[in-house]
Amino acid sequence: MNKETADMSFHRRTLILKTLAAVTTALACSGALAQTDYPSRQIRVIVPFPPGGASDTLGRMVAQQLSTAWGQPAVVENRPGAGGNIGAEAGAKAAPDGYTLTLAAAGFMAVNPTLYPKLNYDSAKDFQPVSLLVKAPLLLVVNPKVEANNVREFIQLAQRSPGKITIGNGGAGTAQHLGGVNFGLSANVDVAHVPYKGSAPATNDLLGGVTDAQFDNLVTLVPFVKSGKLRALGVSSKQRVSALPDVPTLDEAGLPGFEDGTWYGIVAPKGTPKPIVDKLNAELHRMLAQPETQQKLLSMGLEPAGNSPSDFGALIHSEISKYRAVIQKANIKLD
Repeated sequence: MNKETADMSFHRRTLILKTLAAVTTALACSGALAQTDYPSRQIRVIVPFPPGGASDTLGRMVAQQLSTAWGQPAVVENRPGAGGNIGAEAGAKAAPDGYTLTLAAAGFMAVNPTLYPKLNYDSAKDFQPVSLLVKAPLLLVVNPKVEANNVREFIQLAQRSPGKITIGNGGAGTAQHLGGVNFGLSANVDVAHVPYKGSAPATNDLLGGVTDAQFDNLVTLVPFVKSGKLRALGVSSKQRVSALPDVPTLDEAGLPGFEDGTWYGIVAPKGTPKPIVDKLNAELHRMLAQPETQQKLLSMGLEPAGNSPSDFGALIHSEISKYRAVIQKANIKLD
């Protein structure tokens, strides 16, 4: 190669490198601008459960908050089925641009990874945690015909009739089901867990005396407790709940150290830019700090509990390990 050819080759490479640098800079500026202008269009909040439940209510509260705060429409899209797996997959595979969020629940984020042998998403790897929203303690209730006025009497009743006492739940493998399993393991009693297709039919059978007890979210059971149709024995949280201040914790009632329950939060697809995640996190915290929001959540038996994206991620990982241990110890398998 002569000197003239070498010089032409050098200049050509220099021009290419300068062009690539310009394109890269333009793309970076475009991305930064997009993040600065976020949101500039409609936001979708996927709720992997049917309308009407606690998760749907939370999803709509989030959508309303974002829409009011940012002047852009935010809509809830209910994608129920397969224990939350259908909606979770849709959320995980969405574009990581902040315009698709998922209402995360303990069930499909922490339970299903062990319970289902094959999932089309990885709750630990395919999502960017944004914030925990609420913790949802579980309530142990019995039909008034059951001869147990407190937790100790219920445990004694179960000990006298191994495998005979029935506890209904909203579905095999749900956090409510595993909460009941954890209760049985902690109390060292053999009870029969009866799965239903949702909490509503489980509660209906409990009211009718078909089952003896239920371990479920407060939002489902509190109205029946207050009307006297069900008897509350204990809550699974560390402290008593304002919705039922006279009902002891299970720790107080005879199971020292017992704590269980479910939780809900907001996640985005993995790769969502940090400035967008931080902006979402800050807005969710503003929502949770509002007195009217706190009052509404507490009346539903939900405890406001915002945190940082990193802390929420740590919680998801720890909950996966916790539920894996319970599932393996109880040898729970889906039919």
